[in-house]
Amino acid sequence: MNKTIIVTQARIGSSRFPEKVLQTLGDSTLLGVHLERLKKSKLASQILVATTHENKSDQIISIANNAGIEAFQGSTEDVLDRFYQSVVNHNPDYVVRVTSDCPLIDPQLIDKVISMVQDNKLDYGANILIENFPDGQDVEVFTFKALQKAWEEATLLSDREHVTPYIRKNTDFNKGNMFKAMNYNAPENFNHVRMTVDEPSDLETVAVLIQKLGTDQDWKSYTHYILDHQEILENQKIIRNEGYLKSLNKETNE
Repeated sequence: MNKTIIVTQARIGSSRFPEKVLQTLGDSTLLGVHLERLKKSKLASQILVATTHENKSDQIISIANNAGIEAFQGSTEDVLDRFYQSVVNHNPDYVVRVTSDCPLIDPQLIDKVISMVQDNKLDYGANILIENFPDGQDVEVFTFKALQKAWEEATLLSDREHVTPYIRKNTDFNKGNMFKAMNYNAPENFNHVRMTVDEPSDLETVAVLIQKLGTDQDWKSYTHYILDHQEILENQKIIRNEGYLKSLNKETNE
């Protein structure tokens, strides 16, 4: 049996929406809802929360521990190092990367990406090499060996701040020769659908989804609700991947 660890990134600081992971959602918090959904994965051996040493990070650790999940504190800026250090002593075969600003991440989707990677003996597999899933359903799965190679070799700021760009750029999917990769394809293009939380209007949308549908639906159910009610959901015009684009822009201007 492969040892597969889900690592979710969660921090207090956020340029657009500080303390978003602590925000109330229903009778829980954004992070609490996210973790309960992760726990429904059938293929993950363990879940870890990778957080920082920022002020109030103890609240993240408390939410994780209350959910029966271990938390690790590491670098704020070098997220690749934080991510690597969180799992290195656990000796996993595979690592799943998700982020805590995706409270409605679908555990069945996570398991499908894990299966694709393991069945095809990939170094990396994800549903974001072609971004046709809704924003907020991003799942990446990779071998610990691929993570370790990235940790040892990546030097660009954008590669350290966002964990997986170094791996993705060096996959055969992107004409590299270091890692074998595949994309898990969406049934159709839902790229324009947004259920992540980067700004207060995003939180309002997720709160509506939970109020109307609860916290146990699959990604398609939430997607179709958004598509049917776009006129009342303010957040559907926000740019995807703004954080990574900012990192790239910083490098270009330095």
